Amino acid sequence: MIDLISKRSIERVIETAKVEEVISNFVNLRRRGVNFIGLCPFHDEKTPSFTVSPAKNIYKCFGCGKGGNAVNFVMEHEGYSYIEAIKFLAQMYHIELEEIEMTGEQKEAEAKRDSLFIINEWAKKRFSNNLFNTQQGANIGLAYFKERGFRESIIKKFDLGFASADSKDLFNAAKREGYNIDFLKELGLVSEREMDFFRNRVMFTIHNLTGKAIGFAGRIMGNNPKLPKYINSPESEIYNKRKILYGLYFAKNEIRKQDHCILVEGYTDVLSLVQSGIENVVASSGTSLTTDQIRLIKRYTNTIKILYDGDAAGINAALRGMDMILAENMVVKLVILPEKHDPDSYIKEVGPTEFINYIAENEKDFILFKTNLLLEEASGDPVKKAYILKDIVGTLSKVPDPLIRAMYVKECSNLLDVDEKILNSEINKIIKKEIRDRNQRRIRNEKVDSSQEVVDKQDRIIADTQTFLKQSDEYQEKEVIRVLMEKGHAYYDESQGMLIVDYILMEVLDLLDYFDNEIYKKIILFIKNIRDKGEIPQRNDYFSADEEIKEKYFELIMTPYEYANWQGKGMELQTQKHPDKNQFNEANQAVWRLKYKKLNKLIKYNQENIIKNSDDHDQYNTLLKLHMKLLNERKNLAKLLNIVIQ
Repeated sequence: MIDLISKRSIERVIETAKVEEVISNFVNLRRRGVNFIGLCPFHDEKTPSFTVSPAKNIYKCFGCGKGGNAVNFVMEHEGYSYIEAIKFLAQMYHIELEEIEMTGEQKEAEAKRDSLFIINEWAKKRFSNNLFNTQQGANIGLAYFKERGFRESIIKKFDLGFASADSKDLFNAAKREGYNIDFLKELGLVSEREMDFFRNRVMFTIHNLTGKAIGFAGRIMGNNPKLPKYINSPESEIYNKRKILYGLYFAKNEIRKQDHCILVEGYTDVLSLVQSGIENVVASSGTSLTTDQIRLIKRYTNTIKILYDGDAAGINAALRGMDMILAENMVVKLVILPEKHDPDSYIKEVGPTEFINYIAENEKDFILFKTNLLLEEASGDPVKKAYILKDIVGTLSKVPDPLIRAMYVKECSNLLDVDEKILNSEINKIIKKEIRDRNQRRIRNEKVDSSQEVVDKQDRIIADTQTFLKQSDEYQEKEVIRVLMEKGHAYYDESQGMLIVDYILMEVLDLLDYFDNEIYKKIILFIKNIRDKGEIPQRNDYFSADEEIKEKYFELIMTPYEYANWQGKGMELQTQKHPDKNQFNEANQAVWRLKYKKLNKLIKYNQENIIKNSDDHDQYNTLLKLHMKLLNERKNLAKLLNIVIQ
């Protein structure tokens, strides 16, 4: 266990590491203008879309979307944790890292976590030793693996092992070697009665993304119907089964290279495919696929190919849970194997070449597969077809990308013989309902001051327009966030000591409840939190933020276009300042345009309310006063923006 690395040391590493120098160790870069380009190491491509900006000290691939600074690149490329990447770069630039003393509580938590990993590593080696160096392990466990056709190299690569039939084998060994028994209980290696949890089972080690043993699965040897065939480690501080995929540690680089992930059900399916040279494969380990697992795969590819058994159960399984993958904007392909086969048995029967060819020839788009399958079941029955239509519309509504969704609508329209307009109409109903339900849930969750019994009518009218205001102003919101992130540290008014970040926060915080995009709202609150601490948001704050904020930062400040080098050609810009020096106007324009868009909507909504309440004298007068106020505000903004109001 080591103490924490000081913030000063981390900042020094980030400031010293030149992104083009770091990446050039892994990627062949060539200069294009002020930037460098190369073939992306995270997906296969023939035309370079991977851009490195020395000026901004970041990289961005416009093909797969990966982006970040030198630390992010090392983490992504090498599979390192944040601290491991910092250490890698510190070693590269000969920077001595300064460690800071952790609190007693931090040290205790870190020591415990380290101990859990150490115990699992010890248990892994113990199971392996049982397999290869004990008579029981060799006669039962090793014989089983060899009977299944697994070579010793694959057994050792995946850290397979054997748990003795002796009910206290692991417990006694741990006690002899001085390991903390309470930690063994927490990891599920021994029970509260101090009996071994895994007994007479072949063992599969479950690794995290850095290759550490975090849990185990055991398959029973022998035929005892009273015992489950497979049992798994319980969840612990270091193992969360919903966030782990079996084999991903070994598969991640090949998934990137092949740009698709093959998903199977069982541990032995993974072993058989990898042994046959198909390495971009992971298993859900018999559990339903979770959103966290889907997002894990999405870190390496946008395409999942799911292999199912060819029986009825396999086909029915193919229809479950796929909407979740579609909702993550991923491409889902299904492969139904020949009847009575699973991936393990089929690849052993036909060999790797024929297996790969079968996948290529039989992979089907999930939505089209589902549509065809349900149509076959309907057999021309109009009532069943109506239910199918409802089912397919529900699936199509999960596709977030409107262009991809439009393509599917066109295909399904032809298959179902239903007009595209009808499909789109039904899809929009579902989407609108989901948005409405989400807004209602948010409103219900808001804390209301119960002591406020009387609310001013004008304030109530404005508050009631919240749903109306949530129609998309996303472009204007995006521009405000871009200026905040890129120029927030610069002065808005140097004489007053006001920064761009302070000006924008002052202007938009009151509009925050009306933002369309929840991520932009989250970013503003993230920036406000930094300013509340008296700090100025810096690039490194975004690099160390959560994935949503970090990805949005790279998306907004990295562009595939470059400013022409007019100064280098002796031609200064005459009509306006260089973009890097134009932050005052950018901040004003972004804020004014956002407020102007919101005001236009509010005015329109208020006009409709005036007509509706023409018979209510008091309400009518209140609305008219509000209308005049809104028109005046819009007039002032229009002058600032040089907009002529019709």
